Amino acid sequence: MNYLDSLNEPQRAAVINTEGPTMIIAGAGSGKTRVLTYRIAYLIQQKGVDPFNILALTFTNKAAKEMRDRIEKVVGTDARNLWMGTFHSVFARILRAEASKIGYQSNFTIYDTDDSKSLIKSILKELGLDEKIYKPGMVLSRISSAKNRLISWRAYMDNPMIRSEDEAAAKPHMAKIYKTYVERCFKSDAMDFDDLLFNTNVLFKEHPASLNKYQQRFHYVLVDEFQDTNFSQYLITKKLASVRRNICIVGDDAQSIYAFRGADIQNILNFEKDFDDAQVFKLEQNYRSTKNIINAANSVISKNKAQLKKHIWTANEEGYLVEIIKATSDQEEGRLVAYSIFENKNNNHLRYSDFAVLYRTNSQSRAMEEALRKQNIKYKIIGGLSFYQRKEIKDLIAYMRFSINQSDEQAFRRIVNLPKRGIGPTTIDKVVVTAYEQDISLWDVLVNANGFVGGRAGMALSGFADMIKGFRLEAERKDAFETASHIAKGSGLLRELYEDKTIEGLNRYENVQELLNAIKEFVDNPETEDKSLGAFLQEVALLTSVDESKDNDQDHVTLMTIHMAKGLEFPCVYVIGMEEDLFPSQMMLASRQDLEEERRLFYVAITRSMRKLTLSYALTRYRFGRLKNCEPSRFLEEIDPAYVMINKKMGSRSPVGDTEHARVLLKSIRRDQNNVPTNRSTYKAPSDFAPSDTSRLEEGMKVEHPKFGFGTVKGIEIQGPNRKAKVDFKDFGEKTLLLSFAKLKIHED
Repeated sequence: MNYLDSLNEPQRAAVINTEGPTMIIAGAGSGKTRVLTYRIAYLIQQKGVDPFNILALTFTNKAAKEMRDRIEKVVGTDARNLWMGTFHSVFARILRAEASKIGYQSNFTIYDTDDSKSLIKSILKELGLDEKIYKPGMVLSRISSAKNRLISWRAYMDNPMIRSEDEAAAKPHMAKIYKTYVERCFKSDAMDFDDLLFNTNVLFKEHPASLNKYQQRFHYVLVDEFQDTNFSQYLITKKLASVRRNICIVGDDAQSIYAFRGADIQNILNFEKDFDDAQVFKLEQNYRSTKNIINAANSVISKNKAQLKKHIWTANEEGYLVEIIKATSDQEEGRLVAYSIFENKNNNHLRYSDFAVLYRTNSQSRAMEEALRKQNIKYKIIGGLSFYQRKEIKDLIAYMRFSINQSDEQAFRRIVNLPKRGIGPTTIDKVVVTAYEQDISLWDVLVNANGFVGGRAGMALSGFADMIKGFRLEAERKDAFETASHIAKGSGLLRELYEDKTIEGLNRYENVQELLNAIKEFVDNPETEDKSLGAFLQEVALLTSVDESKDNDQDHVTLMTIHMAKGLEFPCVYVIGMEEDLFPSQMMLASRQDLEEERRLFYVAITRSMRKLTLSYALTRYRFGRLKNCEPSRFLEEIDPAYVMINKKMGSRSPVGDTEHARVLLKSIRRDQNNVPTNRSTYKAPSDFAPSDTSRLEEGMKVEHPKFGFGTVKGIEIQGPNRKAKVDFKDFGEKTLLLSFAKLKIHED
């Protein structure tokens, strides 16, 4: 019971009160992982619950592993029997066990984003649709949004409101694309990430016996980061817990920042309405940050209306005031931040790994990288091209996938002529089309290629099929490492990479060797029960970018977007680009809900810092190839001035911590907002200004806006239910407007 002694009173109460619906509101740095870990340990050790009867859902494999390791230290190896993992990994496990009930094989393939986009491109080509109008990324986003709201392709087709939205956006064939995409995935015995959630809902809805089986198995359901759940995830967890009602959710509404992925903050805000007998525990003591950082964060988040009331506090030291750096340009901003990092490291005997630079968009890293390189400061960008997204890795994994699942169209397309076998795109398309026209499997066409295709191409396809047969036999008899090694050699991929003696070729060869090392590590791990190639492929398919982040012991500054930083902490944090239209993003100013999400994102950025927080803004910045005049972010003014200091140029700082300082701060920021160099003319709309119906708005049209004046439409895009227009205004530059809110008058002449 010693572990309970390390908890404060609210934490202890949240651990030992295990029965019935429970909501644990866990503020930033309040020890939520410890509470969730000890609650599970308490269930096993003190309540005698079998680990097989506990389901714990997280958002990253890294978080799940960390929790399992902590629990194992308390209760021993029994912790390995927990049903613990990400939503996608746990539901994939359930779907593999129940696959036949919804028409899949248990070894179905999991498509990543690249696979899905590639399939959509093939569908667009076959349907004769223009990729410039139906951009694959946009199409995939639209389909993903529908699935997360549990709208099937049939429901999509039958919904007149959705269809009219597509018509208005000049994309009337979206429903046909969605239908074809689902059918092709099913034909390939493949699911994308959204399908893992969608099909679990289908399974539980259409097969009550399967639902009852898991309701009886899971006596306790625990969900981490509940504020990040979407409608589909919420519905599954609610169903699983509906019989025993032992559902425990842990989260912080103030850190709900993933609406663009479908996360719905209402899930946590309405939990007490859904479970009116829920116990609520608030973890309000922050163990991570100093008083000044916590107070600054509280002063910002207090501006949000939609929130669960709590007061985050800390017993830590007062610490440094939050520093604000003003720069004339993004290049100067990078230089000042780089110098500040160098200065702080040397003056305070820190390591570069103690520093993180956070930004709203990936494009902001360029100027920062240049400045760090000039200072000879090592850095690492989190969220760049991951190991498993590299071409040579995806090539070999595609071979492995097709050796396991011969219906996988995307894997087939990738590898059938790699290395070159004289099988061109026309032949590949003919194989796929024949399979659909004849209503037979892809594999049936391949093994009978001489009959369907004939000629030299048919012989090449038959040879390819014979090779895959050999790989399939290896996979059935041997473990993942032996099979993968055989495939790497037998496919010719390893030889082709080895023969490329360029630096890039050597790097690619070493990357493939590293993949084989990873598979060997997987097989040799005593905790790996299923050592098959199929099991390894599932694990890889479900990795997140956070799970792939390694080299944590290397001494380098970390650069990443704020979204990527959630859940992490650093002694010293710099948040750059604190400017209007950048942070808050111009795309998030259309509604109070969007603005409040941006404010929560800023709150997350602030609370990543343990000891020292620095915010910076520039008066000019290159964006979209143009030099833009910038205004300081409204969020800077929302911080209580008592916790802030201005650093206009290195070494020139304002007074700190008094009323005069507050006056200086506000005056300085407001002066920047009012006196930004500008070539903008003021525009006043005529008295008879009347907005047009924008449902017919198209690229190239001339429009008038009551604030921005005259401009030209550069593009129309759809993100989920929202239709947006990019407009280049003569005096105000390019703006992205949400058409449901924007008042635009179309000028036909």
